[in-house]
Amino acid sequence: MPTYEYKCDDCGYRFEKFQRMTDARLTECPECQGAVRRLIGAGAGIIFKGSGFYCTDYRKSSEPAKAPEASSSSKPAATPAAKS
Repeated sequence: MPTYEYKCDDCGYRFEKFQRMTDARLTECPECQGAVRRLIGAGAGIIFKGSGFYCTDYRKSSEPAKAPEASSSSKPAATPAAKS
């Protein structure tokens, strides 16, 4: 569920409300009961909890990363191109 930001047109009070996307917009300021409008937000960003997180981390550090297995068939070594 997203968090929506509202601003009162009468008193200027700004507040956030945690609502479902299907819920109706709020119309009344909780401070002065004036008219409110929903502001356009920047959206949600990545939230990191704790220390040592990187954007490429997908598993817990206690799980070892799997190394790619070596193929049992041997490949011929690449030869450099001949110069003319």
